[in-house]
Amino acid sequence: MFESFYKKLEGLGIVPVVVLDDVAQAVPMADALMAAGMCSAEVTFRTDAAADCIRAMREAYPEMAVGAGTVLTVEQVDQAVAAGAEFIVAPNFDPEVVQHCIDIDVPVLPGTVTPSEVGAAEKMGLMVTKFFPAAQYGGLNTIKAICAPFTRHRFMPTGGVSLANVEEYLSCDKIIACGGTWMVKASMFADGDFSQVQQQAVEAINMVKKIRG
Repeated sequence: MFESFYKKLEGLGIVPVVVLDDVAQAVPMADALMAAGMCSAEVTFRTDAAADCIRAMREAYPEMAVGAGTVLTVEQVDQAVAAGAEFIVAPNFDPEVVQHCIDIDVPVLPGTVTPSEVGAAEKMGLMVTKFFPAAQYGGLNTIKAICAPFTRHRFMPTGGVSLANVEEYLSCDKIIACGGTWMVKASMFADGDFSQVQQQAVEAINMVKKIRG
């Protein structure tokens, strides 16, 4: 299930977690990320502009892997998919949301941080999930411990991932990719200048290339 998406996700290495308040920020953000070679974005549904931002990014760059994050309801799944979201990311494990994504054949990465949640996800056919908030739940040490019994499972850790520790995460074979906010913090583009975003994204991509070739 979702194998082609997982392969793409592993190739991406890092998925920027983007919070945008204004659709006017969407294309400049996509411009900066794509120019850096970072061809993905998880646009969070923490703002009312999320669906419009996804649509604007996909229209500007159809080849860009744009997904929706912080998706908490089936209704948000439908909004995101209608806007062009290629994948869904949730901070929690909600069987209703997961089943709906499976039913409409849209890749979903629900949050799992315990053996029970990982087991429930695998029972529904998901072998890759989000690990959030990674830092607060023990990071890589916890992931390795969970993967001892769940040997085929892989994670996308998000929350507390940074340039300082992303190499350690990506060097572990249980990590399919990392979600990150450090290269897309709102303070970096509050003045409308996305050059700092591009610079940080270049550094992140170079780290991915260093580790995974």
